[in-house]
Amino acid sequence: MNSKPTSKHGIAPTSDICAMPAVELAEAIRARTLSSREVVGAYLDRIDAVNGKVNAIVSLRPRDAILRDADAADAAIASGTGGALTGLPIAIKDLALTKGLRTTFGSPIFRDHIPVEDELFVERLRAAGAIIVGKTNTPEFGLGSHTYNPVFGATANAFDPVLSAGGSSGGAAVALALDMMPLADGSDFGGSLRNPAGWNNVYGLRPSQGLVPAGPTNDAFLAQMGIEGPMGRSVADVALLLSVQAGHDPRAPMSFDGGDLRSTGMPPRGFKVGWLGNLGGHLPMENGVLALCEEALARLEAEGASVEPVLPVFDFEALWNAFMTLRHATSGAGLKEHFDDPARRALLKPEAVFEVEGALRLSAIDVHAATVKRTAWYQTMLSLFERFDVLALPSAAVFPFDINAHWPKEIAGRTMTSYHRWLEVCSYATLAACPAVSVPAGFDARGRPMGLQLIGPPRSDRALLDIAALYEQALPWTPGAC
Repeated sequence: MNSKPTSKHGIAPTSDICAMPAVELAEAIRARTLSSREVVGAYLDRIDAVNGKVNAIVSLRPRDAILRDADAADAAIASGTGGALTGLPIAIKDLALTKGLRTTFGSPIFRDHIPVEDELFVERLRAAGAIIVGKTNTPEFGLGSHTYNPVFGATANAFDPVLSAGGSSGGAAVALALDMMPLADGSDFGGSLRNPAGWNNVYGLRPSQGLVPAGPTNDAFLAQMGIEGPMGRSVADVALLLSVQAGHDPRAPMSFDGGDLRSTGMPPRGFKVGWLGNLGGHLPMENGVLALCEEALARLEAEGASVEPVLPVFDFEALWNAFMTLRHATSGAGLKEHFDDPARRALLKPEAVFEVEGALRLSAIDVHAATVKRTAWYQTMLSLFERFDVLALPSAAVFPFDINAHWPKEIAGRTMTSYHRWLEVCSYATLAACPAVSVPAGFDARGRPMGLQLIGPPRSDRALLDIAALYEQALPWTPGAC
C-alpha cells in the first residue's frame, strides 16, 4: 500500500502549529513570528484532545507551570539568549531521569519516584531551551517492544487502537505520530527506537555507540548496548534533536564528539545498499513485511542508489545467543537488586525475572565468549561496509500485533523462544555498534505500518541521515498518522 491510511482513532485534524516540522517551529519562535506560549498552548490542547485515546503521554505537568516555562522561553528569545530548542515542548521517555518530575520506569516499584538529577541528555535539552511537559509511556524497565505497564497501562498504536504501539519508545512514537509533540527522545537496546518508529510511520535513529552520552549510571563501561537517541516526523527534526543530545561528556567515558550532524540530504552519487532481507531464511517474517521493504528500497533505486541482496557468512544462531548473554549480563544484572528483595521481586514482570535468572546462570567465561562473538560480527560488518554504503533490514519481523498480547509467540510457523526473539532483526546493528535509522516503509492491506532499517558504518551518523533524507524526498505520503 503506497498511501497512508486514515487513523482509526476518530481524532480531529491537527492545528496548523502542531503540524509544523520542529525545525520550522524553532525558527518561528526565534524569529518571534510565533511565541512559545502559542506553540506550547497548541500542543497542550492537542494532548487534551488526543492522549486519552492512546495513553502515550504520562505524568503530565500542570498546564499553568508549563505555560510559565513558555513565558520564560519567550523572555529568553527577546533577550537574545535562546538555544536551539528554546520554546519547544517535549515529553521525556519514562526510562530517563528527570529532576523533580516523576520517573517510574514503568514499574510499580518506582510508582512515586522523583529523581534528584537529570539524565545527561535531559540536561542538554533543558540547556537548549526545551520545555519538558511530562513523560512518554514505556514498558516496565523498557523490556520488550510493546508499551504496557502496571503503572499507566498500555499505549495504543497511532493508526489503530486495537494494535500495539511497539516499544520500548512506544509512547514517544505515538505522541509524535499524532502531533502531540514536535520531537521525541527514545532509547534502544534491541530495537526500542526503530520498531515503534516503524510501527507508527515516523523516523527513529539509534545513533552510533557513544555519540549520545549515557548516564548518570553506576556502570559506565560494560553496559554499552542501550543507547539514547532521537525520533521525529522528518529527518531534519531527527537531526535537530540529535545535535542537542550528542557530544562528549567526561561523565560518560565512551562518549565522543560527532561534529556537525545536520543532514544535507545529498549522499554520494550511486551509493550502494546491501539488502539483508531475512538473512537467507534465518529470520522468520510475517507475510508482506519483506515485500513492503523491497518497495521502499525501490524508492532509493529511483533516486540513484544501487540495491544488491547480500547474505553474510556467519553463525546467526550463535550470534543471537551472544546477544542473549550480553542482555542478561547487563539488563539482568542491573535488575538483580530488585530480584533479591522478595517484596520487590513480586512486583517484577516475568520478562524481568527471566533476565535476572539468565544473569545468575552466567560465568565470566560465558560473557567473554559472547564479546568475542560480538567482535567477530563487528568485523564481518566492517567487511560488508567495504562493499556497501548502507545495509538494509526490516524494522520488525511482524506488523503491529494485538494490544492485549504480550509478545508474538510464533512467526511464520516458527516458535519465538523468548519475549524478544521476534526482535532479532534489530540486534545486528546493536551488536556492531552501528547507527541505524528506521524510515517509513509502507502499510499492509489492513493499514498496519512497517519500517525499514538503514544501517551505516560506525560513526557515520550524518552520512546515514543524508541517505534517509534522500529517501524522505521520495516518500509518497507524509509521516505520522494525521
